[in-house]
Amino acid sequence: MNILLDLFLTFAKIGLFTFGGGYAMISIIENHCVERKKWISHDEMSNMLVVAESTPGPIAVNCATYTGYKMAGFMGALIATLGMAVPSFVVIFLISMFLDNFLEITIIANAFKGIKVGVGILILNAGINMVKKMSKKKKAVIIMICSCVAMLAINIFAWNFSAISMMLIAAAVSLILFIISGGAKQKGGEEE
Repeated sequence: MNILLDLFLTFAKIGLFTFGGGYAMISIIENHCVERKKWISHDEMSNMLVVAESTPGPIAVNCATYTGYKMAGFMGALIATLGMAVPSFVVIFLISMFLDNFLEITIIANAFKGIKVGVGILILNAGINMVKKMSKKKKAVIIMICSCVAMLAINIFAWNFSAISMMLIAAAVSLILFIISGGAKQKGGEEE
């Protein structure tokens, strides 16, 4: 029962004190789940992010669900997911009940301007950490660089192109390169 309480409190703290959505939470989740609690490894975190991004729902909730399931099965997944979702729900519910024009309050509006900068830094930090831990194989680096350049071009020129389509194209290219390199290794093995 102790692990369930720990899962709930850990993800409730992440959900309550992290602004900016799932991408901003990645470095906080990694800090708590990989480095402090050692619930998952760095490789599992990377794989979990890929799966969490590819499945429906917020990335942070998907990460909480995966970690909870790994630690305590179905109940762990449920408790970790509730821990991630309940604080945000309560905060938004209270704001909607008591403050009609919440963002029109000068102090709040200025605080959110500062929070935007902090969120950007958290997302950048998560990206840098993922690149540092990424496999340094030539093909993976080339795919990453091409994807980043393509996404920058899409944003700069305001082209109507989905990030999901970009991920699918990168996945297809990776799969084709994997098949080609696997086929070359297998072909080389047959010749020996």
